Amino acid sequence: MRFATFALLAGVVTVVNAHFQVSYPPPRGPFDEDNEVNFCDNYVNAVSNRSEFPLSGGFVTLNSEHTSWSLAILLSTVQNPISFNNFTTSSGQQQFARNFASGSGEGGFCIPLDLNNTGISGVQDNANVTIQFLFNGGDGSLYQCADLTLSNNFTVPSSVSCSNGTSTGNSSTSTSGSQSTSRAPSASSTSSSGNSASKVATPGVFGLIAAVIVAL
Repeated sequence: MRFATFALLAGVVTVVNAHFQVSYPPPRGPFDEDNEVNFCDNYVNAVSNRSEFPLSGGFVTLNSEHTSWSLAILLSTVQNPISFNNFTTSSGQQQFARNFASGSGEGGFCIPLDLNNTGISGVQDNANVTIQFLFNGGDGSLYQCADLTLSNNFTVPSSVSCSNGTSTGNSSTSTSGSQSTSRAPSASSTSSSGNSASKVATPGVFGLIAAVIVAL
C-alpha cells in the first residue's frame, strides 16, 4: 500500500516537473524551468541582439518532455513586448503566427514557420518581431519567447537540424498553417477555437499530495 502511494506521489511530481525547451531560434534567455509558467519564461524585456530569421520558409525546433502536448506560436510587432497584451490584435484577440497544433512523443521536434504567410501587418523584411511559444502538456501552460529580425535573404544555418525524434519510438504532429485568432491569455488560461491550454492551479496538485500524505 505504501509503495503504491509513493508511486502515485512520484507520478504527480513528474507531471508537475515536465517542461519544454525552445532550441531554435534562440530564446530570450537561458531556460528557467521554475519560471516557464510566466510570460516569456519571466524574461520580460526584448534582447538587444535579436536573432535573424527567414521571412519565408523558416522553422522552429524544440524539445518536449511530454508524451502528448499542444503548441501555438503568437507574434508581436511591438519593439519591446513586455506582456501578453502585446501579442494581441487591435480588437484584443491573440495574434497567431501559428495556431494550436497537437503533437505526441518526447524529444526534439521541428515545426515549419512561414511568417510571410501570416497576413500580420508589419511582418516584412527587416522588421523586428517577437514570437511567443504557448506549450501545454496537460498540466498547464508554459511560455518562451524569441526576439527576431526578419530577412528575405537569411537562410537557417546548416548546423541547425530540422528533424523529429522521440524517446517513445513514435512521434507525430498535426498543424494548421493559417493564421487564426482567439482571446488573449489571462493569468489563468489561454484559448483558441476548439483548443485550450489552461494553467494548472498549483495548490490543487499539492493538495492532492497533502491528501495522500495524510492518508498515510
